[in-house]
Amino acid sequence: MPITTTPRRRTPTGADSPLRSRPAVRNLLEPGTLTPADLSMVLLVTTEPADRPMPTVTVQRIPAVMREAETLGIRSVKLFAESADRDTTGENSLAPDSLMVRAIHAAKDASPSIAVMTETCLCSYTSDGLCYLAGAHGRPNVTATVEVTGRQAVAHAEAGADIVGPASMLLGTTAGARRALDESGHEGVSVMPHVIFWSSLYDGFRLTMRATPKSGTDREFQIHPGRADQFVDTALRLEADGADMLLLEPAMFTADVLATLRTLTRAPLFPFSVSGEYNSLTYVDPSTGKRDVRRLVELFTMLKRAGASAGLTYAALDVARSLT
Repeated sequence: MPITTTPRRRTPTGADSPLRSRPAVRNLLEPGTLTPADLSMVLLVTTEPADRPMPTVTVQRIPAVMREAETLGIRSVKLFAESADRDTTGENSLAPDSLMVRAIHAAKDASPSIAVMTETCLCSYTSDGLCYLAGAHGRPNVTATVEVTGRQAVAHAEAGADIVGPASMLLGTTAGARRALDESGHEGVSVMPHVIFWSSLYDGFRLTMRATPKSGTDREFQIHPGRADQFVDTALRLEADGADMLLLEPAMFTADVLATLRTLTRAPLFPFSVSGEYNSLTYVDPSTGKRDVRRLVELFTMLKRAGASAGLTYAALDVARSLT
């Protein structure tokens, strides 16, 4: 005669039980916590030392920063670079001695094992501050923008970049960058386009890099924050266009779409904690002179839980120091 058993109802764990109260048991059962390997360092590169809303570095300073990042366990860096020379064509972004090219060389020469990501965009090179080239009546010239974005991607790859990042969100730029890289022998370089909710949180970056559109806004291709479905659909379309990984921004407003995308794609997902998050979630403690990054630690812990491969932040060094 078969033995039957009645499942026992599990008694809820009380708040005063050993499971909750003993530190050794809590440490045993807690999941893996945030580590420096879960961070990507964001660097805004300027020609000279600059006093601007966001922290900047010069090319000369990059090697020391890279070596510290490597020592702390950070495994990637995202580079943005400004340009003093701007026009309607964005051709300055292709110069063999551009600030971006010199920054890539400095980063890779200092720490070859750290993955170098770049922004592949035009807002720091066009006289109107737009992320695309304008055609008749100020409308985007899609063909010209795709072509110059692809040439930018190749220039960055030839300088040593591991991952290039089309950021205009103009459809066609991801496929164009992938095609240009493959045709120039850079099949091993990855493409990580930006998928962006429009937000006021970008103002610090735009003022620092002098990338504020003269029209006053640049929301044309960015996604309304109420349209999670459009954000997810756009991300998946960019993957179909050749994206190897996806950058999601701003980080603190992408937790829901990050979790959704994690169920729909195996592509690495990188939420970007943008300038407004840095300025609102961190501060310098006057008693110690150190930057308090506890809120960012909580943010990136949540994003890791939601499926992030790593979180991009201007405070990567400060967060990594706090974790070690």
